[in-house]
Amino acid sequence: MKDAQKIKHLYARAGFGLSPQQYKHKSQYSLIRVVKELFKDSKTIKPLKLPEYKKATPQEYKAMTKTERKAERKELQRLTNEVNLTWIRQMVDDNSNPLQEKMTLFWHGHFACESKRFDFAGRQINVIRKHALGNFRDLVLAVAKDAAMVLYLNNQQNKKRKPNENFARELMELFTIGRGNYTEKDIKESARAFTGWFINRMTGEFSFNERQHDFETKTFMGKVGKWNGDDIIDIILEKKETARFIATKIYRYFVNETINIEHIEILTNVFYNSNYNIEIIMRTVFESNWFYDAKNIGVKIKSPVEFIVGMGRILNIKFGNIRSVLFPQNALGQVIFHPPNVAGWPGGKSWIDNSTLMLRMNFAALIFQKTDLMIKLKDQPEKERGRKIKKLEITADMHSLSKVFGMHDTPDLAQVLSDYLLQLPYDVSDSFVQKIGQTQATQSDKIKAYVLAILSLPEYQMC
Repeated sequence: MKDAQKIKHLYARAGFGLSPQQYKHKSQYSLIRVVKELFKDSKTIKPLKLPEYKKATPQEYKAMTKTERKAERKELQRLTNEVNLTWIRQMVDDNSNPLQEKMTLFWHGHFACESKRFDFAGRQINVIRKHALGNFRDLVLAVAKDAAMVLYLNNQQNKKRKPNENFARELMELFTIGRGNYTEKDIKESARAFTGWFINRMTGEFSFNERQHDFETKTFMGKVGKWNGDDIIDIILEKKETARFIATKIYRYFVNETINIEHIEILTNVFYNSNYNIEIIMRTVFESNWFYDAKNIGVKIKSPVEFIVGMGRILNIKFGNIRSVLFPQNALGQVIFHPPNVAGWPGGKSWIDNSTLMLRMNFAALIFQKTDLMIKLKDQPEKERGRKIKKLEITADMHSLSKVFGMHDTPDLAQVLSDYLLQLPYDVSDSFVQKIGQTQATQSDKIKAYVLAILSLPEYQMC
């Protein structure tokens, strides 16, 4: 396989695909150079810019009428959706580092958390972004002290006389070591260690309440001591099963949902022996020959966010209003900041059903044609209704595509575009793709027809 093909695969997994301009330039580079640049550029952290809003103080909120309180809550939710819009725009932007954005999205799904406050949601994403390629211990500890997570998993109610086990359970089951590697007693003892880990509901700042912390001796995973939350995390990380659990999840997300035990063991050892350095395990993935094996290319169904952002990069899509990102996310079943539960989005084949596939295959054409839609929102049957895409401020253009591919000879044009847009080889000769473009008079019209046809293929749903 040539480096240009490997680079295309790399960007499909380490990012959201290549924009036309990136495809033109990166295809000329060596794979080694591209991987180095991805990690080098990811060192510059680009936090999401959060909306400015003066939230009511507890006293002000208490003095509000029912109507005013409802309006306050509605505005906070609107601003959370605005942060969603900001993040999608940043992911689509060629000037953003795709690896940083993809790792942040990955950890957002791993530490699945819903927040009804935009400032807490935005703060959590920026915390994750900061540690996304850093040390896993630092990331876990930062999330454990994060306002959105403390509230979501009820650690605010975790007090020494009445421990709340929610966070302790999910910390082990979903965030670190995985099922089968701890006991119910471990959960209870861990919960005691996290007592008094509170946040200021007004500012979101973490605070340790000594009066509510259980300082007594605890027995956790066979170790006895007056453990606190930091100690619990350290003890969990001492277990190699934790490295294996995270390595497996990384493999399924970035490589293949069908795991290869030999490769998992390589990643587990690298992660564990590097003291849980996330950058090192990700470099190992993207620098391994097996990552570029044919069996690992074009076998993953794009998540809705990957689909939306990837198409955004190809078509230079501009999302003008909040509805423009909420509509496709709702319809396709993945709304940022609103995971279905603490386990996150299941992914894989769950992304596709009759209604979502129909929207995916027609999404690009709908943006250009602005036709009306009748969409049944995924997992929300009660919200089935007519949706008018013309009300969404979504625009796209073919300027970059025409600039990059406009010089190709007409007989080869459809195949060249297919090679760029699809991960797996697809012969367009005698296909409807080839025929639909031949009816167009100008080169730019041919490009548009070919691109819209290719983006409607089931093969485009894979990365």
